Amino acid sequence: MNPRRVALFLAGGILACAAPALADPCRAVPQKGPMPPGLAQGERFSGPVVHVGDGDSLCLAVGPRRGADWVEVRLADFYAPELKAPGGREARDALKRITAGRQLDCVSRGRSWDRVAADCRVAGRALGDQMRAAGVREGGRGQGKAPRRP
Repeated sequence: MNPRRVALFLAGGILACAAPALADPCRAVPQKGPMPPGLAQGERFSGPVVHVGDGDSLCLAVGPRRGADWVEVRLADFYAPELKAPGGREARDALKRITAGRQLDCVSRGRSWDRVAADCRVAGRALGDQMRAAGVREGGRGQGKAPRRP
């Protein structure tokens, strides 16, 4: 077989395998269009954590359909370093430890792209406070742009 064809074949296989990892598993909030009922600003919602994307975003299952009923939440009270920035992976790992197998109770603060910005609590304690108590330093791009809410 031609070496160039082998290289193209291998590259295509690698991309095909990588594509599912890049797909957003949380699809309840559309990129465009209206917010789903129950997620508008001020609404309360809850569910188990099913995916942690980085140090300040995660997915909650708010219904039975995998992916379609998963809401991506952007924490409104904590700005983690970006995943590839210093401290980003540690922030993600801390959020995983704090929320693993847990139920979150959240209040929507509105839309943030295809996510819901929300104040969330685990066992009655604000998630942002738990991240800070775990020693995670803030430093994301949005830090300082919005007031913190208790």
